[in-house]
Amino acid sequence: MLSKKKAMAVLAAASLVCAGLASAQAPSTQSKTTTTTTATPVAGQSTIGVAVVEMESVIAGWSVAKDILKKNVLNDKKEKIGTISDIVITPNPDARLPSASYAIIGVGGFAGIGKHDVAIPMQQIKLQHGSLVLAGATKDALKALPKFEYRRR
Repeated sequence: MLSKKKAMAVLAAASLVCAGLASAQAPSTQSKTTTTTTATPVAGQSTIGVAVVEMESVIAGWSVAKDILKKNVLNDKKEKIGTISDIVITPNPDARLPSASYAIIGVGGFAGIGKHDVAIPMQQIKLQHGSLVLAGATKDALKALPKFEYRRR
């Protein structure tokens, strides 16, 4: 059972997160102000969760499930050149946490048969007018890249 003090802290944290979600989702005609609220520490642990100031960034980010996986990749001529089948997360020596580093793009084939998977750095893929675009690429250029194969464990 939570003590009264812990219950109040949990309620305060939940209200901050909900306020952050509401303000990040609701369009505002007022000028935006910067808040310095941070995530709430959990008893006996370091800070957990997303601070209110970070929520807008989370909401504006890409969702792997909704925005990337199984989506077509186009070139700058609006030709379909493949489909994203996976995202590879690798350690990042310049950051504290791993990051989404590579998109695995399936090229060619029909219904998954004869598909050629290739790894493309995420920073090469741009979101343009609601489409994932790999500028300068063609199906033939992607097929010429080394085939990506998962490591057997």
